[in-house]
Amino acid sequence: MIMEERYAGGEKTEIGSYLFTPERIVHFAERFDPQLFHLDAEAAKDTLFGGLCASGWHTCAAWMKTFVAYWSGECARLASEGIQPPKLGPSPGFRKLQWLRPVFAGEEVTYFVTFLSSHALPSRPGRRLNTILCEGTVADGTPVIRFESTVIEFE
Repeated sequence: MIMEERYAGGEKTEIGSYLFTPERIVHFAERFDPQLFHLDAEAAKDTLFGGLCASGWHTCAAWMKTFVAYWSGECARLASEGIQPPKLGPSPGFRKLQWLRPVFAGEEVTYFVTFLSSHALPSRPGRRLNTILCEGTVADGTPVIRFESTVIEFE
């Protein structure tokens, strides 16, 4: 089975949620994005954001964490039904990354993936390139992150 056979174009799927605790925000920021509004809740009050918020890169990493867990479960589910799951490989990149609003300490982001398109790679027989829309929203449905990703698939 290939992705295009399993997922209809435009089909949006919830893949999981991630809670951005103050500890997780600071832990990530200390290693990868040590800006004041990601590191210190008190000092963050006097910044443009007005409070401790997650790095945009943290919101991307959390999307990936939820997708890997979702895809692992989806592959196991399909296999248990006797269906060969699509064989996904690495992503050659992404585009149109948008951090639409800050994610503040204590907020939970629910992530989604929408299958957009797929096409065979003429220069690489047996491989396809899938395009997916990756999104995240907070509890009231406000979008906080959006980007398009490509994923190589092996037939």
